[in-house]
Amino acid sequence: MSKPLELEDVTGAACCAPLSGPALGEAEAAELAKVFKALSDPVRLRLLNMIASVEGGEACVCDLTGAFDLTAPTISHHLKVLRQAGLIEGERRGTWVYYQVIPDKLTRLSGLFALPALTSA
Repeated sequence: MSKPLELEDVTGAACCAPLSGPALGEAEAAELAKVFKALSDPVRLRLLNMIASVEGGEACVCDLTGAFDLTAPTISHHLKVLRQAGLIEGERRGTWVYYQVIPDKLTRLSGLFALPALTSA
C-alpha cells in the first residue's frame, strides 16, 4: 500500500542554490525547466508520487497502470518523460519494468524552494 512521500530536510547545508539565492545560469534554468515541464502533467505527477511512496522503493509498471484510465502505451510515454527528466530510473526484469525515484534529483528540487532563515531584529 502507498505511504506518504517523505521529504528530506534541506534547511541545513544547501544541496543546491535555492531560487531565492544567486541567479540561475542559463543552462541550469533550461535543465530545471525540463523537469518542471515533466511534473506539470497531473498523470506524471501522480506516477512520480506512486513510485516514490511504494513500499520497498520500487514500483512495477504492472502496478501503476491500473490507477489510470489510460492505455499502457500512454503510461509508458509518461514514464519515459519522467525518465528523460532524470526523476526516475527503470530496470527491466523479464516482461516488466520496475521504476524507482532518483533521490538526489528530488532533494535538489526541494532545495530550490528553501527560503533563507528570517532573523528577528
